[in-house]
Amino acid sequence: MAKLMKDMARPYAGLFSIALVIALLGRIGLWVMDMTGTIAYDYISASGVALLDVVCSILTGSAFIAFVFAGSLALVLSTAGVVLYGYLTRKGGIPARPATAFLWGWATAFVAFVCLMIVANGILSGVQVASMSSKMPSLPVMVAGIIAFAAFIGTLLAAASMAVHACIVRSGSACSLTRNLLLATVGCGFVVMLLTVGTFSALNSMSVSVPYVLGWLAADLAANAAIVAGSWHVAQKG
Repeated sequence: MAKLMKDMARPYAGLFSIALVIALLGRIGLWVMDMTGTIAYDYISASGVALLDVVCSILTGSAFIAFVFAGSLALVLSTAGVVLYGYLTRKGGIPARPATAFLWGWATAFVAFVCLMIVANGILSGVQVASMSSKMPSLPVMVAGIIAFAAFIGTLLAAASMAVHACIVRSGSACSLTRNLLLATVGCGFVVMLLTVGTFSALNSMSVSVPYVLGWLAADLAANAAIVAGSWHVAQKG
């Protein structure tokens, strides 16, 4: 296991470094916009509405574009991590394992979240950050929450990585690879879509029920684990 992780470490380190450089450049650009008055801040926050409505209410036009950039960077990094895993574990490449898929999925999710926070920190003004910080839990709790959230997203990226690996292993040509990827996207994507809708609805409410949210998260984890196991089984047959 240690050798497999070491063999994959340099390519993933390169990927993470590229993403972090982009995030830092974006943060510098936002600082310049702040100093020149290009970016505007909205201090009005809605109350008595769903969670995401409160968050989105503080985004003005320019801040919204910056937020889209931050989210896009996190999504691109996550997608690139899955593609990189499939490339590294292709036929004749580094052996694929569910454990390495999860560990690199977790690492990718964590770095994506860090990149998101780097840019997001430049979207909000100092007044907004101070106001939000006063309502946040303690730093250890926040760190634990970030790690747990990254681990949760990591299982999803592990499922996607193993599915891509299985598609590559079972393909004999570019045409068959395209077909396999399309079928995997339809089948696995439908399950993920249903669970995402349920989880989103549980989180985005005026009164969040912790047991209800945890129930959906447990279903997400179970589905992701099932996709990992199923993809691993299919890959072994290939």
